[in-house]
Order: sequence, then C-alpha cells, then structure tokens
Amino acid sequence: MMEITILGTGCPKCKSLEKLTKDVVAEKGIDANISKEEDIMKIMEYGVMHTPGLVINGKVVFSGRLPSSKEMNELLTQNQ
Repeated sequence: MMEITILGTGCPKCKSLEKLTKDVVAEKGIDANISKEEDIMKIMEYGVMHTPGLVINGKVVFSGRLPSSKEMNELLTQNQ
C-alpha cells in the first residue's frame, strides 16, 4: 500500500492538492493511505519550506506548487 502525505497548512492550494491526489488515486485504483499534515513544525521536518508538498512512501516528491493532473498521474504511477 502506498503511503501518501499531503503537507499544507490549509491554504487553497493545499486543499486543491488534497482533492487532486484523492481524485487521481480513485481514478487509477491505487491502493493508498492518504493523510494530511498541517503542523508547520512537522512539515519543516520534511525539509519543506514552501507548501503545498507531497510525500510518497516517506519521500518528498515536490513542494511549493500545485502539479498538473498529468504530472500527478505520473508521480503516483512511478511511485506505486
């Protein structure tokens, strides 16, 4: 099972990333556990200074922007 963590403090981009992630996981039928981290100190422990960020299986795959739907598809497919 893929472990996905969305890093964000609740800003509109963070909420958009959460929705996009859930949509792509459902669309692709990926077996994933999706969680959200909103504590800024814990987010900083990942080395992320700009939200939103996405962590897949403990590895930060991007931060500071919202990926396109195509890019999200590729990230989730590559990291299954």
